[in-house]
Amino acid sequence: MKQHEEEQTKIEGILLAAEALVKEKLERDSSGHDWWHIYRVVQTTKRIAAQEGADGFVCELAALLHDVVDEKLNADPAAAQRELEAWLAASGTPAEQVQHVLEIISTMSFKGGARPPMRTLEGQVVQDADRLDAIGAVGISRVFAYSGWKGRPIHDPTVMAREHMTEAEYRAGKDTAINHFYEKLLKLKELMNTAYARQLAEERHRFMEQYLQHFYAEWEGER
Repeated sequence: MKQHEEEQTKIEGILLAAEALVKEKLERDSSGHDWWHIYRVVQTTKRIAAQEGADGFVCELAALLHDVVDEKLNADPAAAQRELEAWLAASGTPAEQVQHVLEIISTMSFKGGARPPMRTLEGQVVQDADRLDAIGAVGISRVFAYSGWKGRPIHDPTVMAREHMTEAEYRAGKDTAINHFYEKLLKLKELMNTAYARQLAEERHRFMEQYLQHFYAEWEGER
């Protein structure tokens, strides 16, 4: 019993330290990848992990740290990666779980959609939670925040949504906020890994479809 309590105390300490690290790095972000994005992904991760029977500690730690080395948010992603690996090595997290967390973080990004499936249940859970935060009411808010951060327009009817993009095209091509719905957000419901995440995605997906109907009607002055 005492050993179990000590283990729980250690786990809680690692997670609190990870939370402090992420807050320090992301609390001033304005791209939609701020601390509150992390908070929401963690909350959803815990919910899905409980439903799917995944390792809660690995899931929560990966959810906390998943954007710390994101290439969109770091001028030197390789340096950010080295810093994260050093932090994890010094955190007291067992080596096997460190490697699992690093694998999840390195393979979960959308990057145009042409990515292999997540290898582990824990990776699937965290990826699903991150993707759920990209759709629905919050997802709509985030796509416009990100578009403003990137300097791209809300909508341009002459710019067509792209299909079958490479990662470079996805990152750097001509784009609009509304096109991003078709290039990514509306695809995510079908890309959920777990049964429970698919359930959660249904309502969020419908909300985005309804939003787009209203958007186009207002754009043309029909509402």
